[in-house]
Amino acid sequence: MQKRKLYELAKTIRSKNAGPDKITFDIIFTEKQTYELVCNSNVITKTSIANLYGIDENRITDFVTYDPANAIKFTIQRDKPSGSPGDSDIFGSQQYAPLLDLEIPV
Repeated sequence: MQKRKLYELAKTIRSKNAGPDKITFDIIFTEKQTYELVCNSNVITKTSIANLYGIDENRITDFVTYDPANAIKFTIQRDKPSGSPGDSDIFGSQQYAPLLDLEIPV
């Protein structure tokens, strides 16, 4: 079975702050067909995201597929507040990188 990396299929993959204690992620597709292919592959699930980020599933506060925007969206509870000592990404904008190389069967 042939596979493609998520970054090859998605128009946008991003992360950003969702308040001081959460980071939200967006994976947005241009074509509905590609969005549905990724959703139906079950590669991106609450469980797989928890495994990818090495966190407990209960830290994922939201996980939705949003059909009108061809988007997969999820939010992770930070382990420390944004900007606090030891926080390595105050804006949460560098947290999407592990998603880029997810392999999706096509």
